[in-house]
Amino acid sequence: MFNNKSILITGGTGSFGRHFTSVICKIYKPKKVIIFSRDEQKQFEMSQEFLKQSSVLRFFIGDVRDQQRLNMAMKDVDYVVHAAAMKHVPAAEYNPQECIKTNIIGAENVINASIYCSVKKVIALSTDKAANPINLYGATKLASDKLFIGANNLVGNGITRFSLVRYGNVIGSRGSVLPLFLKMIKNKKSFLPITDQRMTRFWISLDEGVKFVFKSFDRMKGGEIFIPKIPSIKILDLIKAIDAKIKIKKIGIRPGEKIHELLCVKDEAINTVEFKDYYIIAPTIMVNNSGKFINNYSNNKKVKENFEYSSGTNKKFLTIPQIKKTIEQNINLIRF
Repeated sequence: MFNNKSILITGGTGSFGRHFTSVICKIYKPKKVIIFSRDEQKQFEMSQEFLKQSSVLRFFIGDVRDQQRLNMAMKDVDYVVHAAAMKHVPAAEYNPQECIKTNIIGAENVINASIYCSVKKVIALSTDKAANPINLYGATKLASDKLFIGANNLVGNGITRFSLVRYGNVIGSRGSVLPLFLKMIKNKKSFLPITDQRMTRFWISLDEGVKFVFKSFDRMKGGEIFIPKIPSIKILDLIKAIDAKIKIKKIGIRPGEKIHELLCVKDEAINTVEFKDYYIIAPTIMVNNSGKFINNYSNNKKVKENFEYSSGTNKKFLTIPQIKKTIEQNINLIRF
């Protein structure tokens, strides 16, 4: 579906954007892949890394806070992936106004530009922290999610459709715990810090995340939240997989941090449908005059009442050898 099409990625120099660009250029023959971000140094480094794809790559310096720049960048674009966000939980707590400007106002700007430029499909990347948020980052992403779902009703007779993909911890993404631990071990630290020994996390590779977005573009009607079925890990098992002998120092939970990740909460169960390898949370509002959205999936299995998709109660946990294997398979994609 991406052959001879133009695709724009906001936050395109991040871990997801770089791998999305790499995979889409290997599998498809896009007309253009537009990298939209505000860091010129990262854009330069990415342009050097992707020299073989230089004929289709376009680099736009810009900020999702800038409506006019987004309007210019999305001209003649077919598909948009919105990956730009202020994601660092403590930084968001300390700089709430900046987080709101990027994650909420920025989302609204992406929506307006997509409709203005008649983009066909838009997928925004959500996060587990948007499910029952307890920190500002999660609250802004929940607001962003609602904006993208509701945007389907702003299109009128236009063609633009908006959906979301939500998943948890990405193996080795910049700012995540795995590169932190590996860097500390490389620097010969005598211990690894842990916030809580009970902590669990969902576990998905960059490659799995990117390909799930591809599939979601094909499946989407507009208004859905797509959630992949992925395994969980215990944070203690992650440490043992990295170095079984290293000491652990408990430092306490950081502001806004959860013990377990949530991708689907009990209150959303009534609108959640299960498929073989993913879930869909249907919108609670009527979208595109289509009636109650959940009826579109009447032939599929609705989850049980009070269903909750949590990393702590997940049916599948990776063993320590399995964690080791996934780290080895993804070591080249880890961003320090």
